[in-house]
Amino acid sequence: MLSIATWNINSVRLRLGLVEHFLRSHAPDILCLQEIKCESHLFPAEALAALGYVHQVVSGQKGYHGVATLARVPIREAARHDWQANGEARHIGVEVVGRDVWLENVYVPAGGDVPDRALNPKFGQKLDFLGRMTRWAERLDRPTLLVGDFNIAPLECDVWSHKQLLKVVSHTPIEVETLARLRDAHGWVDLGRTHIPAPQRYYSWWSYRNPGWRENDKGRRLDHMWASPALAGQARAHRVIEEARAWEQPSDHVPLITELDL
Repeated sequence: MLSIATWNINSVRLRLGLVEHFLRSHAPDILCLQEIKCESHLFPAEALAALGYVHQVVSGQKGYHGVATLARVPIREAARHDWQANGEARHIGVEVVGRDVWLENVYVPAGGDVPDRALNPKFGQKLDFLGRMTRWAERLDRPTLLVGDFNIAPLECDVWSHKQLLKVVSHTPIEVETLARLRDAHGWVDLGRTHIPAPQRYYSWWSYRNPGWRENDKGRRLDHMWASPALAGQARAHRVIEEARAWEQPSDHVPLITELDL
């Protein structure tokens, strides 16, 4: 069995204690972090290696973005794609050595506040990012797990109010359609909705702007774990660590964990 977790940590140095707590309490074999917000040489590598996560691949930049993949099992860097086309650190691909599986850790741009590429260049960059990912996925020919913060909640039941969020970035029809093209390009299987079928409640993000996140429960499912068709059948469990949103100084995202029978 191989357990893989993904988590937008929203600053790994600020929330190192939360990462350490998560690793001690849930002990995934591999943890994919997004939005680490530090340069690679400032990543807290020693502290995490002390917990057994001695295999690390980090792509960081000063103050923004950044991804890291940590493992207790051997991994080997396979690729770093610049799907943003501007040098931002938003992707790391690794091979899980000896398991015949590749793991792609991605942080899709949020896209700003206005869902119109003419008025908001960030929104256009987000759609173009997904377009480049789609062309990459069309050529994939190996068992792959694609995980991370996709910054899109595709289903009506993936948000607290479909009607109120239809014109809000992360749930607009054009984003949902663009993400669907990425899904279809490789036949990806959405492991979250395989194990927590729609329309069951399933959120991974609650805005800092909404007080009483638990009481109001205005969540969205922005984080995802997708598998190649041949790999999807080996997923035995998938869970959301929702209690992490209540930890002290939490990220606005919570971790997801998938267990694969490899």
